[in-house]
Amino acid sequence: MAIIAVFDAPGMTQAMYEQGTNQITGGQGGVKKASDWPVPGLISHAAGPTPDGWLVVDVWESEDAFRKFGEVLMPMLKEVGAPDVRPKIYPAFNVVTS
Repeated sequence: MAIIAVFDAPGMTQAMYEQGTNQITGGQGGVKKASDWPVPGLISHAAGPTPDGWLVVDVWESEDAFRKFGEVLMPMLKEVGAPDVRPKIYPAFNVVTS
């Protein structure tokens, strides 16, 4: 079952996000497509600023795929100085892609 993972990160900046996505791609720049992720299973990714930080919303094929990504993501977030934020995970009822 697909899941929605929501990271609401007060204090996180665009620079931290960009540094992290550059690490995810092994120094090849930001992530632009699902195959840029270090584990399979990403359906969609959106990120942007909030009044007090940064918001990321992902849709993953399964909670297991997302947890595998989390093993890569959480140490990377710590390394770039991002706040310690745990995602909220919701079951996806409907997913529409182009």
